Amino acid sequence: MRHSFLSASAFAAVAGCASVLASGGPPISIQERAHGAAKVVVATATTVTPVWRTNSYGDQLIVSLVGLQVEETLKGQPASFVSLDLEGGTIGDITLHVSTLPSLKPGERAVFFLDETGHGSHVPHLKGLGILKLETNNQVRGSSLRLDDIRRMAQGAGK
Repeated sequence: MRHSFLSASAFAAVAGCASVLASGGPPISIQERAHGAAKVVVATATTVTPVWRTNSYGDQLIVSLVGLQVEETLKGQPASFVSLDLEGGTIGDITLHVSTLPSLKPGERAVFFLDETGHGSHVPHLKGLGILKLETNNQVRGSSLRLDDIRRMAQGAGK
């Protein structure tokens, strides 16, 4: 009896994973990300300050307020500094890790595809797809994509 219960549980887990994978859809290109975002910048995180926030559903979340020193604007109104609200972070002994978003530390550099909020800040466009961390050689971490490639692909998105 116990053997059949484990088999049914294993089947349910596999079936659940298959439906999640099937609903993922096709990959979203750099051009599509740039087109959909209000702003695209190359920037370095200067400050990361986690705070408690209440979302539109009434849930209390940790949101890291990230200061971005902009070195280049690929789309949108140029600015030398941009504020980013990034869900997740640590306050005291409590850490919120959002699986669809990377965490950021001061000094990390990335290409940011951003959407504006109603209060003068920004959020990553398409969650984690809106942050492409860069290595010191301008290569996107974990890929063969380079900053020059992103510049070329984002050109058609408009400034």
